[in-house]
Amino acid sequence: MATGPSTATANSWLDALFNNTSFAGGATVGMKIHVADPGAAGTSGAASETTLKSVSFGSAASAAISNDAQIQWTSIASANPEDITHFSLWNGTTGPGTDIFRGSGTVTANPINTGDTLTIAIGDLDITLTPAS
Repeated sequence: MATGPSTATANSWLDALFNNTSFAGGATVGMKIHVADPGAAGTSGAASETTLKSVSFGSAASAAISNDAQIQWTSIASANPEDITHFSLWNGTTGPGTDIFRGSGTVTANPINTGDTLTIAIGDLDITLTPAS
């Protein structure tokens, strides 16, 4: 038995969460980097680099949505070295305590050092839902 939303519904949910100006906080999505699982509130395992970067997304298709602009942290403030393993997404770029936690996921990155640049290329931040099949 296949369970889950239809692909069209999954696309609608993703667009509503990441591209909808009427969603809490509007369409602004802030991304925070972490050195461990952010947990249920998105606040655990935060990296030394505390800047949230604004993320924009294209339209959802095939139950997936991806960033449509590069995301980049320059001159990283960090312990030497620091392994970025996770990210959290927020409804703004202020972060925990002010913004609403939208979700989290994992990333694959090289260890970073103070002063490094971390770049996520266009289309490399993918969020997917599993539709019924």
